[in-house]
Amino acid sequence: MLKQEAEHKNYINQLEPEGILSAFIAHPPEGFRSQITETGLPLFTTQFDLLTTAEPALRQRLAALPGYRRWRKWLTLNTCFIGATTSEYVCLPYSQQPEAVLRWIEAHCINKQPLTIIKDLPLRSPLLSPSDNDYNLRLIAAARRRGFVCVEGQALAWVPIDFASVDEFLARMSHSRRRNIRRKLRSRDGLNIEVLKTGDVRFQDSVFRAQLYQQYLAVWHQSELHFDRLSANFFDHVLTDADSDGRLFCYWHQGELAGFNLCYLYQRRLIDKYIGFDYALAPKFNLYFVSWFVNLEYALSEGLQSYVAGWTDPEVKASLGASFTFTCHLVRMRNPLLQRIFRYFSHYFESDTQWYRQRVL
Repeated sequence: MLKQEAEHKNYINQLEPEGILSAFIAHPPEGFRSQITETGLPLFTTQFDLLTTAEPALRQRLAALPGYRRWRKWLTLNTCFIGATTSEYVCLPYSQQPEAVLRWIEAHCINKQPLTIIKDLPLRSPLLSPSDNDYNLRLIAAARRRGFVCVEGQALAWVPIDFASVDEFLARMSHSRRRNIRRKLRSRDGLNIEVLKTGDVRFQDSVFRAQLYQQYLAVWHQSELHFDRLSANFFDHVLTDADSDGRLFCYWHQGELAGFNLCYLYQRRLIDKYIGFDYALAPKFNLYFVSWFVNLEYALSEGLQSYVAGWTDPEVKASLGASFTFTCHLVRMRNPLLQRIFRYFSHYFESDTQWYRQRVL
């Protein structure tokens, strides 16, 4: 039996090994305070800028208002997030029904923090069981009755492994797109691809781990969103964890590391978690595109059911054949006036959903 077939889920909505969540709790990002509550609920608190995920149009409208520079700081609030930034979905304890979860949140979060967000709650996810999806719908309904605003979240990209080869997968695309991808994949010939299991002896080398972390930071710094910068200690934890069934795909060119991709095998899926690039080399080898197809090939070779490709760059991932499933965030402000204002502006925080609707229509 494959290891991932034998693994047991400890949380509702769990898509990755629990070791990743444990690493987040033990080594939270800078400015975060994280914990697992006595009820089994993971959460963290931090200062959160409300405009972090707002559409550019809203940011521009606010910036044009009188006194913006003076009152801009008021949009950063001490916030309690239910969930973790290292899990695709919010992990919820099996022992607590939705009403009990919300009562605990009201008593310990909403009454103590200006802002509370239940983050990344799946909406009828094809990656989850019917019972998990039913639980989420009941939680959303109960939260709305209690005054939470439901804000549609990001697009999680995934690919069902329902093809026998990469050629068959490419054949589903248009001729022009297929030709463009094949052209970019030719750069793979200049790379040596190495796959290391987490916990491998190579990760005892602190210099190698530091190199990987610097490449992660290079990607983080060029990202449009800067929220949770994971620490070097977090990466040390996950790279040396032999029990989480991780795979580090290393892309070498003439002895130089051009980039890496850290994925996990779990519940017959390949879960793509973190990437790092040397931007002096990675673009020359179209590493983003190459790594996508290397991951698909690996999922095929392991007999997996799907490849879960993460939240960022939905337009690029759509061009590479990804499907999408969505989440929502349940938002509650302690101040009733601010809650009403946020409800009015909440559609400005749903850019991925609006992008997807325009794409489909």
